Amino acid sequence: MLIDSHCHLEYDGLVENQQAVLDRARAAGVGGFLNISTRHSEWDRVVGTAQREDDVWASVGIHPHEADAHENLGREILLEATKADRVVGIGETGLDYYYEKSDRQVQEALFRMHIGIARETGLPLIIHTRDAEDDTAAILADEKEKGAFPALIHCFTASADFGRQVLEMGLSISISGIVTFKNAKDLQAVAAQIPAERLLVETDSPFLSPVPHRGKPCEPAFVRNTAEFLADLREEPFEILAERTTQNFHALFSRTTA
Repeated sequence: MLIDSHCHLEYDGLVENQQAVLDRARAAGVGGFLNISTRHSEWDRVVGTAQREDDVWASVGIHPHEADAHENLGREILLEATKADRVVGIGETGLDYYYEKSDRQVQEALFRMHIGIARETGLPLIIHTRDAEDDTAAILADEKEKGAFPALIHCFTASADFGRQVLEMGLSISISGIVTFKNAKDLQAVAAQIPAERLLVETDSPFLSPVPHRGKPCEPAFVRNTAEFLADLREEPFEILAERTTQNFHALFSRTTA
């Protein structure tokens, strides 16, 4: 049984046929889903789906693209949202310098606010980072000195050096369907070396469909394709990788087993 550790079930491409999407994933051997939020306005829907479906959990947070629109959100609003039933993680949050959709200082302020709440609640942080490796690593190292917090780099596409840094800080790494792309040799080299106890898998659906589904909207069912590719890449049985990544998910997102 697999867990899709990062999907957006409320996004266009999935929400219109959400029940059928979930049923197809279950038939493919996916036994759990983490429904990720990116903006305040969708928290209720994300959490509502998790409260309706026994195998779905939710996160609450603000994506770096949305930072400018949430500059004055206030930590108490986010902290209160973490108390809802079926909320097991904080995010996604982080830094994105590729599209520059929000001011970098605002992104950092919100990122640090999320980190503080992860530290206070013990809920793991779901981190998005793109073209911002140095600042992400520096912020994480600085915040770790203030006190420990659980965290995950989702949809890892960064350098081997950044991977080494975050692993040394105790973070986990989640691999998406990008690893199956022909031009992802560097990512494949990193993915082959991630310690077994720190590895998770995800779709980031409806984005980033893995081979052989390129050109189609991604679905949680496709996490199986990513996991099968990873198992071959790491030269280990698929069943072992599926079991380990599921165990790792529940160990990190410990509220899922409460």
